[in-house]
Amino acid sequence: MNDTPALIPVTQVKRILIIKLRHHGDMLLTTPVINTLKQHYPQAEIDMLLYKETQEILASNPSLSHIFVIDRQWKKMGTREHLRQEAHLLKQLMAQRYDLVINLADQWRSAIITRLTGARIRLGFDFPKRQGFLWRNCHTQLVPVTEHNHLHTVEQNMTLLAPLGLNDSNPQVTMSYRLQDWQKCVELLEKQVIDDDYIVIQPTSRWFFKCWSEEQMAETIAALQADGHTLVLTSGPDPKELAMIEKIQSLCPRQGVVSLAGKLTLRQLAALIDHAKLFIGVDSVPMHMAAALKTPCIALFGPSKLTFWRPWQVNGEVIWAGDYGSLPDPDRVDTHTDERFLNLIPTDVVIAAARSQL
Repeated sequence: MNDTPALIPVTQVKRILIIKLRHHGDMLLTTPVINTLKQHYPQAEIDMLLYKETQEILASNPSLSHIFVIDRQWKKMGTREHLRQEAHLLKQLMAQRYDLVINLADQWRSAIITRLTGARIRLGFDFPKRQGFLWRNCHTQLVPVTEHNHLHTVEQNMTLLAPLGLNDSNPQVTMSYRLQDWQKCVELLEKQVIDDDYIVIQPTSRWFFKCWSEEQMAETIAALQADGHTLVLTSGPDPKELAMIEKIQSLCPRQGVVSLAGKLTLRQLAALIDHAKLFIGVDSVPMHMAAALKTPCIALFGPSKLTFWRPWQVNGEVIWAGDYGSLPDPDRVDTHTDERFLNLIPTDVVIAAARSQL
C-alpha cells in the first residue's frame, strides 16, 4: 500500500467510480463527494455503484454519467445465475478503465471490486474491522477513521478525498428530480392544493422507533389546519406505514388534509417537498431530502446518533427527543421495538416551531 498522497494530474482523470452500498439516506449524503469531484475534475465521467433499491435517490443527479447496481435479489436466483450476474457486473466495471475509485463502503465485496477495476488510485477507509493484508491490498491508500465519531456522515465521507490534495470542497447535499416528477404531484393533488401553499408532513419511517405517536402528530396537524394551512401527508408504501397514516387521519379534521401516502416515488416526493412552504417529519430519508432542498424544515429526531445523522445544513429546526428525557444508547436500540422514543417531544413545542417557520 502506498502511504504517499494520491496526487494525480486533473487532466489524467477521465473516469471515476464511487462505491457506496448502504441505505437511501446514505446515498443522498454521498452527494457532496460527487459534487466535489465534479468541481475538481469537470471533464471526468463519474459513475456510481450502489444497491439497486437505492438507485432512485441518485437517478437524476446531473453529475453522474452512469449508475451501476447490485441487485440483492440475485442471491435468490440460485448460485449459478447469481455468479453470472456478479461476473457480468465486474466485466462492465473493468471495461470502464477507471483512473480513480472512491470506495466509501465497508463490505469485502466493495474492496474486491475496487481492486479488480485496476484503477491507478483506489481510496478506502482504514476501518478497524478491516485490518489485514487483503483490505490493504485492494486499495492504494487507506484513510484513517479515528475522528469519525465526532463527524457528521457527510464529513466522514469527505475525509476520503483528503489524499487527492483538493483545495476546497462542495459540501452541499443534492437531491435532484425531473420536471415530470413535479407534474405527477400536481396531477395527484387534483387542485386540492393551490400553488405552493402547503405543508408536507412525513410521520413515518421504516423503523417505527423513530416515529412520534399518531396522537401527537394528529394534534399538530389539527392545530396547523386550524391556522388555515393545507397539509399533505406522505409515507412509504409499506402496509404498516399506510396504517399509521390512516390512524392519524382518523384523529384529525379531514378538511385541508390531503394524503399522498404510498403514491409517490422518491423523486416525486422530492419535487413535492421542494415546492412546499414547510416540511415536518421524523428521522428518515424525506427529512434529509428536505434539508438538501432547503425547504423550511422541522425535524423530529431521536434516538439515532445526532452527530452522524442530523439533517445536514438544515433550513429550520431539529427537535431532539434527548432534550426532553432520557434516550437509550443508539448502538443498543432494538430496532424492532414498538417503543416510540420521540414521544418525549411535547406537541406544543413542535406546533410553536412550525408556526415560527411559517
